[in-house]
Amino acid sequence: MNTRNLLLFAFVAALIVGEGLTASWNTALGIVNMGLISAILALGVNMQWGYAGLFNVGVMGFVALGGLAPVLIATPPVTEVWTAAGAFRIIFALLVGAGVIALAILANKRLAGAVRVIALLVTMIGGFFLFRALFDPAVDVVEAFTPATYSNIGGLGLPVLLSWPVGALLAAGAAWAVGKTALGLRSDYLAIATLGIAEIILAVMKNEDWLARGVKNVIGIPRPVPYEVDLQRSPGFVEWAAGLGSDPVTASTIVVKLLYAGLFTAILLALIWASEKALNSPWGRMMRAIRDNETAAEAMGKDVTRRHLQIFVLGSAICGLAGAMIVTLDSQLTPGTYNPLRFTFLIWVMVIVGGSGNNWGAVLGGFLIWFLWIKVEPWGNALMDFITAGMADGTLKTHLQESAAHMRLLTMGLVLLLVLRFSPRGLIPER
Repeated sequence: MNTRNLLLFAFVAALIVGEGLTASWNTALGIVNMGLISAILALGVNMQWGYAGLFNVGVMGFVALGGLAPVLIATPPVTEVWTAAGAFRIIFALLVGAGVIALAILANKRLAGAVRVIALLVTMIGGFFLFRALFDPAVDVVEAFTPATYSNIGGLGLPVLLSWPVGALLAAGAAWAVGKTALGLRSDYLAIATLGIAEIILAVMKNEDWLARGVKNVIGIPRPVPYEVDLQRSPGFVEWAAGLGSDPVTASTIVVKLLYAGLFTAILLALIWASEKALNSPWGRMMRAIRDNETAAEAMGKDVTRRHLQIFVLGSAICGLAGAMIVTLDSQLTPGTYNPLRFTFLIWVMVIVGGSGNNWGAVLGGFLIWFLWIKVEPWGNALMDFITAGMADGTLKTHLQESAAHMRLLTMGLVLLLVLRFSPRGLIPER
């Protein structure tokens, strides 16, 4: 890493430290934690686009699927719905549905002509009605149980850190399914497929209450670090905070955020190390050769579709890992908060601004863009208050003050345009 790149990172660090000195260290550490997760998300998308030129516009779906993992792994099971056999019946119905799909795939491969068409129709139509006959009554049993607090099957009650690799696996599985059908086609079909799977994942999470309570959200998800209230009740911690001249509430919040920052930093450093090793290996050079000229790579005997599937699954797995980390940080799953602007467009801006094809560029873009995303709105309000301070009350003043709410979008667009104009390969270009 050269001096220019170090100065760019130092500039971002100075922005965060300045936030801590002028506003609040709690806010600064909050930016750091989400900046670390954003950097991981940017690394995942950079693998797909920067390494292989794959256009994934469904990042939101893989992040949401990863976010489901802490609910399924770390929350305690709702024993009542398991005792009532509702949960077992749901699992059995899902297995039957999977069996129907497998049977349809087998029929499609083994049969031909009119026999294949008839077999597929019988299998799919009959399988659908069988699945619904098994699935719907089981769901009714689960969702009828104390809907105000549960109405879902719960999780396995395992340590929450196990949900992070599980989130990666869930996203990787979805990516494999999408990739097997779309990666052999033109790149625009991949974009359509990823967008579609993202919307399907969100629709399932919002509407299937038995899975994760839908839009009623899941709160109180276990965390890998202590709760602030537990620290505040500890006499030793209270005494320690007093010795530092801080109140227990502020000190506990800062300590918890620092612990999260340590965990996230360890994950990010491990991913950067692995990504750099992969990028500079023969495998990485092969991926970039495929990206630059697929025809030439195929002529050299490379299986382009297989390699695309490989990198697509890896990148999506990293996005799923980040999704699980976000839910763990928030200690809640809120499917309604997943939207393309926040979890797709913004991640792409991070990669483009930082520098696609460069892992350190993706990390820089993650921190810089997230900082701007958080701070631009209060800056915009302050700017509009300053501009309209001497204006008489009226339509124009009201319009200008209300326009501050759009400052985030304006700033992201402006930053993107400036970078594309003056540094089209990003702030830290690919070497």
